[in-house]
Amino acid sequence: MSTPQPLHLHASRDDRRIAALAALAIAIHVIEAALPSPLPGIKPGLANVITLVVLVQYGWADAAWVSLLRVFAGSLLIGSFMTPTFALSLAGACSSLMMLALAWRLNPLLPGQGLGAVGFGVLASMAHIGGQLIIARLLFIPHDGLFHLLPVLMTAAVLFGIVSGIISQSILIKLHQD
Repeated sequence: MSTPQPLHLHASRDDRRIAALAALAIAIHVIEAALPSPLPGIKPGLANVITLVVLVQYGWADAAWVSLLRVFAGSLLIGSFMTPTFALSLAGACSSLMMLALAWRLNPLLPGQGLGAVGFGVLASMAHIGGQLIIARLLFIPHDGLFHLLPVLMTAAVLFGIVSGIISQSILIKLHQD
């Protein structure tokens, strides 16, 4: 009987880049989780800045990896894995990624008028809140009164999406200057 040989995984340069960017997004996610929220369910989502930068710089697939790694690893680190908070976070991230996939695919069809980091940020933030509201309604609060929060939550989503987009755009400008 022979001894099994150890499995050697070789990380590519792209794998290391995604891991580093995901680690940065996870760190921001963990720090943000410790900050008090102005209203329940409303957080700036500053870790999404990293996702937006990755989207514009490297494309949707890399952004999806960074976003999903952030949700899973971040929830493990803050102790919310497999809780309602995790379900809401995952629903928001998946909704946001689906919106970004659509916007990313349609963006080249708008020559000279395509979306930048701010446009992507607003769409992603609104989709994130929309996905969370749907999951909250389906799994946790089975009452249509939940949708009365929609104007406040979408207003916050637009504002935080703009802020995330502006931060992302300034990072992208700085990256292209170097």
